[in-house]
Order: sequence, then structure tokens, then C-alpha cells
Amino acid sequence: QVQLVESGGGLVQPGGSLRLSCAASGSILSINGMGWYRQGPGKQREMVAAITSGGNANYADFVKGRFTISRDNAKNTVFLQLNSLKPEDTAVYYCNADIYSEYDVTKSMDYWGKGTLVTVSS
Repeated sequence: QVQLVESGGGLVQPGGSLRLSCAASGSILSINGMGWYRQGPGKQREMVAAITSGGNANYADFVKGRFTISRDNAKNTVFLQLNSLKPEDTAVYYCNADIYSEYDVTKSMDYWGKGTLVTVSS
């Protein structure tokens, strides 16, 4: 089975930083894109950042240069560096990955982590 496990969330003061990580494990043949989504209180889930297997990144407009996505392909891990955090960044952050499983090499599937909570508050 394939699973994604996020870590790194927590409580931080406005202006502070956190580094989220998401490790994929299981019967993985290869991973295409990986990304981070978030869902704040009373809000819809939204894309935060995504990165291709080649390292090309895309960001949501609200990031405004504060966040950086990266990945370590050897470890099947994607990271999200959160800097200059604001209260409105408070949300559950979910990891996503498009993965080819060893059980079916002809198609990839999206997998999701259970989420990690980031709370920005003074």
C-alpha cells in the first residue's frame, strides 16, 4: 500500500517559520508531481504549492514569496518551508502526490496524507 505521512505542523507566532515534510512510502514505482494543499477554518481546500519530478515549482498567489516547496526524490519526500507566517495561514496542510504503484505501472493515482495542522497565533 502507498501512504503519505505529513509532519512538522504546530503552533507558531505570527512572523515565525515552520518546515513541513511529507514522506511517501509503500509499493511505489515512481512519483510524478507532489504538492501541498490547505484548508482553513470555514474555507475550501486550496492549492498552496506543487512541484514536478524535475523540480519545477508553482505557487498560489497568496504565498507571495513566503513559502518554498522542495523535494528529495531519493527519499520520496516533499517539503514546504513556511516563512513569515500570518494568522490567515492557519489551516490543515495536506500532502498530495501523483504516484505510479508497482501493482499497476500503466497509470498513476493521486494519494493524500491525513494532514498536519498549522496554527499561527499570538
